[in-house]
Amino acid sequence: MDQAEGLRNVIKSNNQQNVSSARVITITSGKGGVGKSNLAVNLAVNFAKMGKKVIIFDADFGLANVEVMFNTIPKNNLSDVVFKGHMLSDVITEGPMGIGFISAGSGIMSLNDLNEEQVHLLVRSLTQLSGLCDIIIVDTGAGISNHVMDFVVSSPEILLVATPDPSSITDSYSLLKALFLNPLYNRSFSKVGIVANRIRNESDGNTVYHRLDSVVGQFLESHVDFIGAVPQDSNLDKAVRAQKIVSMAYPQSRSSRSFSDIAYKLLDEDIVKNRSFSIRTLFESFMRR
Repeated sequence: MDQAEGLRNVIKSNNQQNVSSARVITITSGKGGVGKSNLAVNLAVNFAKMGKKVIIFDADFGLANVEVMFNTIPKNNLSDVVFKGHMLSDVITEGPMGIGFISAGSGIMSLNDLNEEQVHLLVRSLTQLSGLCDIIIVDTGAGISNHVMDFVVSSPEILLVATPDPSSITDSYSLLKALFLNPLYNRSFSKVGIVANRIRNESDGNTVYHRLDSVVGQFLESHVDFIGAVPQDSNLDKAVRAQKIVSMAYPQSRSSRSFSDIAYKLLDEDIVKNRSFSIRTLFESFMRR
């Protein structure tokens, strides 16, 4: 039995009964710069306004967009739990409205190098998330790299952010193709929704969705849902430049109202049934690398 298989068995034995009651929503995109992290933080703010306790897991190893938008630099990250003996509570940074966020840190990329004791520690720590919040938002990197797919393929709810730009739609389809053809992807477990960003009008949003849904139906024999659309908004641009969150800085702006609509739609139980999710599932996907 190789090391990776041994680590997977450690995770199974430690966490097989630990099913999180927290809802897990993974946000991703086919390319960078389409507003993925903006969606993550604005959804978090709106969920918090609805009385939900939210933690954002910033899994974008290349960029630190969430902490920039929160205008907060975390003192610790997830790798400190493993390598420096920190408690999970030490690596949850508190942002506005009590929203917590965890930075994965570049050190977590070396999970396959962890020994059995370190894996036990990491899994025990992360299962605590199930009792700390109502919703976990995973903000992945962009594209179809291995670490992005590790998160997306095992996620119960996936929001794919795309813009009307042809290259964004092409890259979004590439990600969907990689996802649906991944042998580890379970179509009956996971739900994929499209969020159209930077649209000029309602027609733009419908076009983005229908283009993606039609090619998914034609070539992948599946379906994606339309979750909502966010318009071009000068107030959003202004908030980003000022390192502020538009839903807090300009709550009556067009984009803020759209983020609110999307959050309410996601919490509508008639549209999306709450799915149990095991932290084990997420970290078994890491071990597959």
